[in-house]
Amino acid sequence: MVVEPKHASVNGRKRSQRPQKSHREVADELRARITSGELRPGQRMPTQARLADEFGVERGAVRQALRILQSEHLLTNVSKGAPATVAPDLGKALTGPGAPPQPTMVALAPRIAAAFAAPHVEIDALCLTAVSLTLAIGEPLRQIHAGQLKPAKVDVRVLLPSRDISLAFPTPVDATADAADEQLRLRWLAQRNAQGQVLRHNLQALRSTHGIDVRISFRALPFTPPVKLYLLNSTEALFAYYTLARSEVEIDHQQLEMYDAPGIQSTLFAFEQGAGLRDTTFVEQSHVWFNALWETISSELVLTS
Repeated sequence: MVVEPKHASVNGRKRSQRPQKSHREVADELRARITSGELRPGQRMPTQARLADEFGVERGAVRQALRILQSEHLLTNVSKGAPATVAPDLGKALTGPGAPPQPTMVALAPRIAAAFAAPHVEIDALCLTAVSLTLAIGEPLRQIHAGQLKPAKVDVRVLLPSRDISLAFPTPVDATADAADEQLRLRWLAQRNAQGQVLRHNLQALRSTHGIDVRISFRALPFTPPVKLYLLNSTEALFAYYTLARSEVEIDHQQLEMYDAPGIQSTLFAFEQGAGLRDTTFVEQSHVWFNALWETISSELVLTS
């Protein structure tokens, strides 16, 4: 059989007719396999030849992808020879100061769980609804109930938008739709209150179940925060932008187009005290900023409709 030139590579092998992936796309796929546990710590990776065949790319693209993951401390022994190995200490690679930025849904839970290893846990959060925080707190709670963690004291402060303001987002695409704007505001308010109530209940339950001294407080902001911020034990600041996107939501059996920012997908950037002057200054100034908001223009927040 004659291979048409457009489907033949320089070494005579038939190339895949699928659109060729970039080395970054290959790195993203392999990173997902590592973080999901499909590839385990200490496990040898497939050979570069096998990966090239699987992804339909040249070996050079595979090597570039592997080097990216090595720079993120997810792989070791990356070379032209033997297959690379998944790093034995993935916990440090995925949550340490050198870890790559990841979506909030992926990155927040392990960092908060690490914060709960301290005798006195201090968490400050500024966000839109507290959905990500409530989900992330579930991991250290599980470890506490499993006997793996037992802090003596937990202090949590949360800043959320006030119910009395006109939200910048979520907002209807049609700026003249006053009824739709109110529907979205009520939907957001119900979500904010529900998440806050669950968060408070789950943390306060630690008093009776494990004798942990827990205090959780909420304050209301007079504006819609364009960013989210988590401060952990005065040593770490986690920062993400709320990035607006157009989407649809069903309210009262009607489809409504809106601009919103799904916080669980926001990329989380980590800054750690002692990891360099820039990181240390960012953590310190983030605490100054949060405390200033808490003590000045914020007001009492009641988690009811």
